[in-house]
Amino acid sequence: MSATRFWDELHERRAAGTPEVNARLAEIAGSLTPGTALDLGCGAGGDALWLAARGWRVTAVDISGAAVRSLQARGEPITALRVDLAEDFPEGTYDLVSAQYFHTPFELDRARVLRTAAGSVNPGGRLVVVDHGSAAPWSWDQDAEFATPGEVAAGLDLDPAVWSIDRAEAAERLATGPAGRTATVVDHILILRRAGR
Repeated sequence: MSATRFWDELHERRAAGTPEVNARLAEIAGSLTPGTALDLGCGAGGDALWLAARGWRVTAVDISGAAVRSLQARGEPITALRVDLAEDFPEGTYDLVSAQYFHTPFELDRARVLRTAAGSVNPGGRLVVVDHGSAAPWSWDQDAEFATPGEVAAGLDLDPAVWSIDRAEAAERLATGPAGRTATVVDHILILRRAGR
């Protein structure tokens, strides 16, 4: 199965209801001054919708055409684009680039994508990477290995004269999965800030 088909089928199954913002993004971006934002792997669009409602000018991208069409159909002032980040990257520069749980069971040079994302961050802006640090009982990837925030930062190999680490930590939260099932999970949080204004 191709990556596009996998993610299309997943998002078609989850199409009902209003998508919710990821808790870590709300925690991180809630105190930021709105500007331009790029949501990588936007899925159903919960983060993009939340940001737009708070005044951000949002570009949201995903490999799944089904996810992008669903977000576009909501009629919100969001630029939603189907982009295979393994092959392409959206144009523009942004005050906030968000990669929330940017994982895939398919081959992807994730570090390259995130380095490209860093290159699209405006001076004074942030690259926010929130990864799974543990597998929830309902996760499709029970055998995953989870890189620490420090390992992710090292893999990006960004110029320390240009980039500083605002936050790099593992943090627990209570997550709710299918059918209301709950579990304590770990998030790996990395916030990188570009020098400037």
